[in-house]
Amino acid sequence: MAEAKKKVHFIIERQDGPNSKPYTEEFEVDYRPALNVVASLMEIQKNPVTKDGKKTTAPVWECNCLEKVCGACMMVINGKAQQACAALIDHLEQPIRLAPARTFPVIRDLAIDRTVMFENLKRIQGWVKVDGSWEVHNDAPRQNPRTAATAYEISRCMTCGCCMEACPNVNSGSDFIGPAALGQTHLFNMHPIGEYFKEDRLNALMDKGGIASCGNSQNCVEACPKEIKLTTYIAKLNREVNKQALKNMFNK
Repeated sequence: MAEAKKKVHFIIERQDGPNSKPYTEEFEVDYRPALNVVASLMEIQKNPVTKDGKKTTAPVWECNCLEKVCGACMMVINGKAQQACAALIDHLEQPIRLAPARTFPVIRDLAIDRTVMFENLKRIQGWVKVDGSWEVHNDAPRQNPRTAATAYEISRCMTCGCCMEACPNVNSGSDFIGPAALGQTHLFNMHPIGEYFKEDRLNALMDKGGIASCGNSQNCVEACPKEIKLTTYIAKLNREVNKQALKNMFNK
């Protein structure tokens, strides 16, 4: 008699639309070495049949790069927000529970709407304003070598939303801008061109839902898949905001 194949058991929280009630369905896929959550969802997609043999629709989720760069496949896996492409089955306790990150509006099943994160980047002007280019290399502003390593670290942010999902201050009853946008504010304030608009960014963080809404729970730094030292940079940014507030006071 042939030996039964090892199975991987999933319990997936599903939702048919933004205003629908969530429900769960259970699935099984064949185990193989180096299997991750995204590959498992792809197997379910090929043949969407529940663990008890009921034909159903394929769960909806997002993915793109499949190498922890784009951030699109973020979901809550066994209670922790993380990237599904980097979540190896061998490292997860079964049954594996998949759910959407409910800090964000759910579009369908595991797919969420992260628009708020991009709106927050607009709020802090998370870009460099460059009009034209420099033809001569020596004329172009250069990155300060003392801050280059920090800038590179923060620039690895994928806007995945793990830090937002982990932060207790980001919820439906709060307008907190969140740790991701705060980290990007520090990044662009260090940039040789971006620093020209440093005061604008700092003043934006003084508004409602700005840096004062951070409770310093430090969940964000634990959740960040890129291991960005968010709390360190938020603390530095907080000092800069306080300096700017005093400057504003005495310049009235």
